Amino acid sequence: MAERVLQRLSEQIADEQAEAGASVVQVAGRAVWLVPDRAPGVAESALPAEYQRILAAVRQAAGPVAVRPIGEVLGLDTGVRGKLEPLRGKLTKLADRGWLHKRPERAVPARL
Repeated sequence: MAERVLQRLSEQIADEQAEAGASVVQVAGRAVWLVPDRAPGVAESALPAEYQRILAAVRQAAGPVAVRPIGEVLGLDTGVRGKLEPLRGKLTKLADRGWLHKRPERAVPARL
């Protein structure tokens, strides 16, 4: 049983590596996508396919976006918060690397 699971995981990692090209590396035995910093000469095509899909969904919006509407465009189950958290992480990563601009969060008034 464990051998089958290991085989399926190995196949999945190989498929992800083939899809993402050099954008996947091994860290602690896990496949991890590399998202490069946005810089002159770095094309959007350098991003893994999933991140390119996210950028395309953000572009379709008329203005600032939230995670839930982007999840809906991408076909995610937006009724379950846990399904949106990986997308939130990817959006944050894209913002941290300069591919997206993050709006400052609104300050919540302190309660006394």
